[in-house]
Amino acid sequence: MSADLPAVRADDADDAAGIPGAAVRPQHLIVTVFGRYVRAHGGVIQIADLIEMMAALGADSSAVRSAVSRLKQRGVLVSMRSGGGAAYRLADSLEGVFSAGDRRIFEERRAQPSDPWLLASFSVPERERPLRHQLRRLLQRLGFGQVNGGLWIAPGLIADETRMALRRAGLDGFVELFLGDRLSEDDLVLAVRRWWDLPALEPLYRDFVEGFSDVLDEKLTDGEAFAGHVGAITRWRRLTYLDPGIPLELLPDGWAGVEAERLFAELHHRLEPAAERFVTAVMS
Repeated sequence: MSADLPAVRADDADDAAGIPGAAVRPQHLIVTVFGRYVRAHGGVIQIADLIEMMAALGADSSAVRSAVSRLKQRGVLVSMRSGGGAAYRLADSLEGVFSAGDRRIFEERRAQPSDPWLLASFSVPERERPLRHQLRRLLQRLGFGQVNGGLWIAPGLIADETRMALRRAGLDGFVELFLGDRLSEDDLVLAVRRWWDLPALEPLYRDFVEGFSDVLDEKLTDGEAFAGHVGAITRWRRLTYLDPGIPLELLPDGWAGVEAERLFAELHHRLEPAAERFVTAVMS
């Protein structure tokens, strides 16, 4: 569950996963199921078991098969035989991507104002202009803000992740990365608001809180807990790539992301045990 590879969006977190009120497609949920559960249960799941899990998420078998077919065509899933029937696993090349996504989603990652900044500067020859667009999209999905046309910035804590993502995409040869302090004297808070479109992020956090806060008050079956857990992860993973850990001191007072972070942590803590029981029962 992470950023891009060429022609393969392993997080599958496209616009629908980041727009308030937008529907989450079955393929988004399937990527979450594989990333969080199938990987932890041997890496392979029979299609019948996947259909049963997805039924708990409100997807019928035809929608599941169609979504699986699309993910297979994009190189995210690989078909195989297991237990005498059709089965699927994630492509081997994506394990590093999903491991990086796990750290983004489930670990507390927030830089301090004194921490170094990561700068990415790129220059692409005119004859390879399509790569320029690909680079911009990759940096945006990693959470970089834009200082100017060819200079991008992020908290230094995503330096290793950035290097790996650029290498996987075959774009590392076009980018120079720098790690260091900011020496400019103008207000850093105002600079951060130029580099990132914070007003656009605020409603996404509020939408997450409004969509999942009631889940904590409900008495859920294991299947319902699984549905809530998968839904929360699917929505949350997009947000973790829009904010790469900007220091809270540099964000607006009452930043909605703080409440959203706390809510996701509580949802994960409360729902995962019952969700794991459901998955174990289906796949046993």
